[in-house]
Amino acid sequence: MDEERYKRIIEALLMSREKALSLEQMLEVFDEWQKPERDLLRKILDELAVDYQHSAIELIQTAAGYQFQTKKEYSEWISRLQAEKPARYTRALLETLAIVAYRQPVSRADIEDIRGVAVSTSILKTLLERDWIRIAGHRDVPGKPAVYVTTKAFLDYFSLRSIEQLPSLPVIQENLPAALVQATDEYAINE
Repeated sequence: MDEERYKRIIEALLMSREKALSLEQMLEVFDEWQKPERDLLRKILDELAVDYQHSAIELIQTAAGYQFQTKKEYSEWISRLQAEKPARYTRALLETLAIVAYRQPVSRADIEDIRGVAVSTSILKTLLERDWIRIAGHRDVPGKPAVYVTTKAFLDYFSLRSIEQLPSLPVIQENLPAALVQATDEYAINE
């Protein structure tokens, strides 16, 4: 099979899915004798990214793999098509998410110490239901509190390959929660 044919197949696979596709998932669709080499697959993905550079969509790489998405500059028009208004998240939820993302693994007590107020059970429940955080284990202290970390779904939602791609936090000693929220303001959390 020639490279152009592989390219069109990969493009069709990516267009047909809402979620990201890993290299392994892409390779699974080919018969053993047709499978492209990984280097060729990466080259094709790079070419597709260039092909769509001047388009309204772009090919991105997330923690889960590769996917097409509409460029952010067109989100205003796309949102007009949605029948339901996107959910709004509270400042408390965003602060909690930012604390987990930047300080993971953290317990509920850690979050409360940083925020200076109690964390609502509904906030943690919402973040767990969205699959943005998960319980990674329990601390070996009295009460065995759960410790939370971010998930691949969190990385994918924010179009990140790894947690290291989070924007750096400004050093603000007196108002740490505001600094954490400022870091999340860079992203539109309106799904």
